Amino acid sequence: MPELISAPPVSPIEPVIEIIHGVAVTDPYRWLENQNSPRTREWIREQTCYARSYLDNVPGRGLIRARIREFLAVETCDSFLKANSRYFFRKRLAEQEQACIYMCEGPAGEDQLLVDPSAQGGGRYTSVRPLRVSPTGQFLLYEVKEGGERSGIFEILDVPARRVLPDRLPHGYLRGFIFAKGERSFYYVHEGKEANRTFRRAVYQHVLGTDFADDCIVFCAGESDGLCLSLIGDHRRLGFVVCRILEETLTSFYLQSPESKDPPVPVVTDATFSLGPALIGDKILAITSRDAPNLRIVAIHLHEDGHTEWVDIVPETKGRIQQWVVTRDRILVSYVHQAETHVRVFDLEGNERQEWPVRTGGRTVRFLGASPETDEVVIECESFTTPPATLLCSVNSNRFDLWAPTAIPFRSDKFRHRQTFYTSSDGTQIPIFLVGRQDVLRRGCHPAIMTSYGGFGIPMTPRFSAFVAFLLERGCLFALPSIRGGSELGTEWHNAAKRRNRQTAYDDFLEAAKWLIATGRTTADRLAIFGGSNSGLLVAAALTQRPDLFKAVVCIAPMLDMLRYHLFDGACIWRDEFGTADDPEDFAVLVRYSPYHQVRAGVRYPATLLVSGDADGNCNPLHARKMTARLQASSSHHPILLDYSPFRGHSPVLPLTDRIEALTDRLAFLCDQLQLCA
Repeated sequence: MPELISAPPVSPIEPVIEIIHGVAVTDPYRWLENQNSPRTREWIREQTCYARSYLDNVPGRGLIRARIREFLAVETCDSFLKANSRYFFRKRLAEQEQACIYMCEGPAGEDQLLVDPSAQGGGRYTSVRPLRVSPTGQFLLYEVKEGGERSGIFEILDVPARRVLPDRLPHGYLRGFIFAKGERSFYYVHEGKEANRTFRRAVYQHVLGTDFADDCIVFCAGESDGLCLSLIGDHRRLGFVVCRILEETLTSFYLQSPESKDPPVPVVTDATFSLGPALIGDKILAITSRDAPNLRIVAIHLHEDGHTEWVDIVPETKGRIQQWVVTRDRILVSYVHQAETHVRVFDLEGNERQEWPVRTGGRTVRFLGASPETDEVVIECESFTTPPATLLCSVNSNRFDLWAPTAIPFRSDKFRHRQTFYTSSDGTQIPIFLVGRQDVLRRGCHPAIMTSYGGFGIPMTPRFSAFVAFLLERGCLFALPSIRGGSELGTEWHNAAKRRNRQTAYDDFLEAAKWLIATGRTTADRLAIFGGSNSGLLVAAALTQRPDLFKAVVCIAPMLDMLRYHLFDGACIWRDEFGTADDPEDFAVLVRYSPYHQVRAGVRYPATLLVSGDADGNCNPLHARKMTARLQASSSHHPILLDYSPFRGHSPVLPLTDRIEALTDRLAFLCDQLQLCA
């Protein structure tokens, strides 16, 4: 156990002053943006020693780790694919560090090991995931990752021969992949990780066993930093979706027969609405926001004169569509309304056939996979108090067979949830879930934890979390407000806190904290908040705007310097969600809430644990590094810690041991700050 270090390392202040739209903005820790400089690496080492001296000395840490191991060291299954009678999936055995890829013949067949990441030679940080399977089930495309990076290497396994083909796509990002007719070639869109210049966005065809340098271009979208190309279809038709990200996103969709020498047919050109097409047999189905903010599903008919006809298959409703999948003769659609999931089943002509009874009990349902050749769909179902279970559903017979339960030892019967409402600062009624033991929900003041998301139209629905479950067992109240910025009440709920309205989400979150305190459910010195990614930005905005409301904050993989976020890792694609400092009106909003710029000297900020790592290509770790330095310099009253790993990224693929230690750190921090019994 390391010796306790009483004070954080000193972070030299080297101010960089910029004039942005006539306003002087000071950045005291710009030097920490250089991730690989010797100074930054030494700073990270010192911060790690400081954090470890605190986290490793928390009383009861061993008991916390033991309980977390019980939660996490269980068998899990995910990433289901099907071809003919073969099922492919990823499975991790109870004590295994990383999941392997398996196959079984039929749902009751014996699991056959196909790909073991430990055989890749990269150590325990190597992970694998199945991505595509050829129509006959002979070939399997899978991804190989190192740590939490976004990019990967893409390999193809000859399944009967159990042989990895030499046709490997190198380190990068795969934007589309389809096995061609006869399975002797494939179409792909690949972006190399090391591309340091504008590269060509194109669909290539590769013949197995040949040199990639000989691949022919099937479709070229052009060369531009604001251009995204994706590929859909099968061996009968190819679809090319091109997005040009300018001040607004323009989407085009082209169609082509693989055998045709004619140019691709434009179906939609420079559309300002969203479009997600799918080629199902001889049909073109698409999910779209065209004349439907909450989305609808249409059939697009192409006429010989070039005219396109859009026919409603699944019309828009008050609930926003979250997912849709197509089986042999059915379309399954999941909606979220007031943070509840429900599933409706339609035939291919748009006639509603049934509604699944999944809303009771506050459950969330996700589609994991479906086969257009059969009536089967694989779903995952969970709630606040019930761990995820994977089910194989036969849609036409309405049969649900349990495929893979998650055997987490948690007494679900001891806990309950309920939904109520509170009033935000502008008078809007905001739904909020409360979860806890029955006695905690009924009465009294208790330690409490809260999170939300509030961005990108992503709804927060009931889900099981080992992190939350551990705290529930220790008498905490868990609060999940459905703040604006998500889509719990439709697309307008998202728009109400989008871009220049972003402060609305933060106001909703802060009002939830005030409501919990005002109603006597908790107090400021017993309330902690946590969140990751966009939710990490949310909790950081909350701690800088109202530090007096919170005892502790866990901020995971966040964006925090909102004046410079768009300059790194392609984050400029989020300009429609946040705006950028390049625009004077956006800048005026961003500078008022950017957490890094709102830290003030002498303020008693709550104890804060920031979590990040070198491999994060979504929310660059510079945000966590700079924020750690600024918070430490501003307040010495409470611990400000940085939990940093060279392997951690935005992808949840770290080995079991690392995940146990990481969750133990976060819970040890909160147990110490909230004075919870381990």
